[in-house]
Formats: sequence, C-alpha cells, structure tokens
Amino acid sequence: MNIGRHVEGNRTVAASEFDTHKFKMDWAALRSGIYSDKYFVNAAKVLSKLSEERVEFDGEWPPEAEPVRGRVRFHPGEAHVEMQFFTKRKPMSIVAGVKPAIAVLRNCTGFRDANGQFQSTGDHLEIHAVAPGHSVAPNLPVMRVRGRFRSFAALETPVLGLLGRCTRVATNCYMTLQAAGGKPVFFFAARHDLYVTQAADGYAYKVAVDTYNARHNADVTPLVSTDAQGAWWEGTGGGTMSHSYILSFLRDTARASLEFARVLPLEVKRVALVDTSNNCPSDAVKTACAMFAKYKEMVEAGRVHEAEKYVLFGVRVDTAENMLDESINREEATSRDYGPSPRLVHNVRLALDNGHLSMDLSADWRKKAQEYFSQIKICVSGGLTPEKIARFERENVPVDMYGVGSYLLRGEGNDYTADVVAVKVGNVWIDMAKVGRHRVDNPAMKLVPPQ
Repeated sequence: MNIGRHVEGNRTVAASEFDTHKFKMDWAALRSGIYSDKYFVNAAKVLSKLSEERVEFDGEWPPEAEPVRGRVRFHPGEAHVEMQFFTKRKPMSIVAGVKPAIAVLRNCTGFRDANGQFQSTGDHLEIHAVAPGHSVAPNLPVMRVRGRFRSFAALETPVLGLLGRCTRVATNCYMTLQAAGGKPVFFFAARHDLYVTQAADGYAYKVAVDTYNARHNADVTPLVSTDAQGAWWEGTGGGTMSHSYILSFLRDTARASLEFARVLPLEVKRVALVDTSNNCPSDAVKTACAMFAKYKEMVEAGRVHEAEKYVLFGVRVDTAENMLDESINREEATSRDYGPSPRLVHNVRLALDNGHLSMDLSADWRKKAQEYFSQIKICVSGGLTPEKIARFERENVPVDMYGVGSYLLRGEGNDYTADVVAVKVGNVWIDMAKVGRHRVDNPAMKLVPPQ
C-alpha cells in the first residue's frame, strides 16, 4: 500500500467545456434517492448520523500500511474519499455520459438542513474526467471524484447508469458509423426502449457522430427520429412516413407521398417508404413518377416555390427479414436476398435510374426527369448491424444512408464500476481500496472546474 499525498498535475479544462446546464433532469427526485440503490442511501444516512453525533473511529492501521504503525483516529461521518469510475468493454469504449454524470454530481451532492431544505455542496467536489468521445481501454478510469463521501454516496447508482448506458450507445454508434464509411446513420432507436431514455440515448449518439467527424475529417449530419433525442444538444427529430400512414391510402405509396408533400413544410425531407406492397422497385418508380409529374405541373404553372415540395429526396427500403421482394426471382434467391438485401437495393437503384423512361415527356423535360430520378437517394433500414453495413459497403451497394435501431442500444455491455481508492486522513490522501482494486491514473483526465 502506498502511503502519502497524491499530487495532481495542472491538467484543467475551461468550465464551458463541461457546461452541464443543458441537461434537464428531475433534480428533486435524484436528491431524494429514489433512483439510488438502497445500500448507497443507507451508507449516506448512517454517515450523516455519525457526523451529527461526532462519532470517532479509533483503530489500527491495516497491517499492509507500511511503514505506518499504531492507531489512527478520525471521523467516518466526515470522511473524504477518492472514487474512480471505469468500464471493462474490450477492446475499447467511446466514452459518453460524463457531462450529464457531472451535472448529477454538481446538482445533487449535498445534505438536508434542520428544516429539510437541500443544501448543495456540489461545487466542493474535485472532479477529473476525460472528454466525451475519448477512447478508453478496459479498466482505465474515465472520471475521478474527491469529496466528502456522505454528501454524494447515494449518487453512485445514477452516475454509473448514465456512464454505462451513454457509453454503450456511443460505442455502438461509433462502430456503426465506421462501418458506414461516413454515410449518414439515422438513429432509429426510440421504439426499442422506454421513452424516458431518449434524451440520454440521443446525446450519446451525437457524441459518437462528433467523434467520428473529428477523427475522420468528415461531416456526417446527426439524424434522430424524435425531438427528445435532441433535447440535450438542441437537435430536433426528423422523419418521413410510416407503413401505417401508407396503409391509410390502401397501400398506394404514390398517392400517400403526394399528400405528404402537399401538407408538410419544405424542411421535412420527402422520403417515401417503398416496401409496404413488397415490391420496392415498382413502388419507388410509381412514387417518383407521380412526384415528378406534380413537380412539372407546378413549374409549368409558374409556381416554382411550390414545385419544390414535390422533389423526392429519397426512398427507404425497410423490408422485413423474412420477406423476399417480388422483384427478386424466387428460384434464383438465396438466404442473403431476404430483407433489405444488396440485390434488392441494386434493383431499386436500377429502376429509379431508368424510371423516367416510362413517362411521356418532351426532350427538355426528359433530361430534367433523368436528373431528378438519378438524384433520389436510397435509405436502407431493418435489422442492420455494423457487420451487415460493412458488407454493403464492401460490395459497393448503392446505399446513401442507413437507418439503425435496436443494435445501437444493445451491443456489448458497458457496465461501469465505481471504487473508493483513497481516503483522506488529516491532510494526506491514503491509498485505500478493497482488496483486488487499486488507484489507477489516466493522463487523459482533466480537472473540471465548478461552474
């Protein structure tokens, strides 16, 4: 055991880099302990009572505390500890959740006074942390907290939960973005978990996008499907149409798309969902023809601005994994052709590129139609994983963007652990951890000043 003062370097960050005011949480509930494991709440209660009673610990140093010998006396209720937080995912994790975790610590560390009013002492904590998006190896701490233990003991549960979930989602998203090679990945995870997780999940996805852009000199746009997913970074949800909407038009995707385009504002991308009738190439072309015909009508009537509403931005292929699209010859099909397969995407691209040929147009309008159809993008979704996306990219499948859902919330576990690794006795920090654990430094952690 090392006995002595731990000296930190002058690694600091500006307070603005860890701005925590954007995170909207139920601070009163967090302070009450209802989100905390009871054994942490119990620890805080007991230590608070010991502090009130000025109970003193009088005992022997642990036998391994060389060269110290004899007895030690201090007040457990006033114990200041150093706690480190780490995850074990191999080979690495993309860290997220640090900022909201710090927000919890700053806003919810404290005590109740004699009148039951919460008195915050969050600014008294000394916090070191890595920046969001940092790659961390297993067991290397991402955050270290020093302070009076009873004041933040009950916060261990929500802090670990934020770090664990956000890091898992960010790591999964980053791996998916890498597989997509810089193509946009739409975050379709909202329907796969409780609605209350959306803000944290969308924030973790944004961390992954920002990290990918910074490391690859890319400009991938973050795309989330609900406003809640953008709540922590001022993003808004985007989306197009559902199968249920198209079924309201008796599976007439073209008619549904025309009404969609007429009613909704221009900032909503016109992306048609083309698998409802299980013939994606056919529905893609029918929809594109109908939209272009309306576009042409508006232009010829001098209503150019209104014509923009009928520009078909893209089509989305969301074929279920147990379905074989009608455009694929069943006798030639293999198991790889089911669902949103490479062969199906090629069929859709070919159909769109030639779709204008089926329209009765003048030479001038035919040229415009050819350009219109060729610029229609293809989005693929449905059961995608980084492995499936990587296969699409290796085979140069003409996908322009991907929609990924449940994988982004699953992936491998990113469970975090928090360990007390040092206790302050007098003015000296003493290495003190449970057997098998020890203090680990991470040079990437920087001091986070109070706000």
